[in-house]
Amino acid sequence: MCAANLPPEGGQPPQPPPPGTLVVDTAQDGRVGEFRGVAGPYWSLRPVRGGAEWEAEPRHVRPAEPMERMRAENARRNARSAKGLL
Repeated sequence: MCAANLPPEGGQPPQPPPPGTLVVDTAQDGRVGEFRGVAGPYWSLRPVRGGAEWEAEPRHVRPAEPMERMRAENARRNARSAKGLL
């Protein structure tokens, strides 16, 4: 089952979060990304460890829960450490 960020019936689409906010793309198996901005009807998300951005439909994006944020922050630190970017 795929969670969705659907507006109330007849409502406006979800408001984008501030840039840098960690969110989950439920259409991508719960992939955590950093919100980067709006690109047409899509939201641009960037992998926490770095890499190419992807576009997600706002209705499939939800805020990351505390445990998801902690795992993502750990992954970012590990990736930076492995590259010697401490």
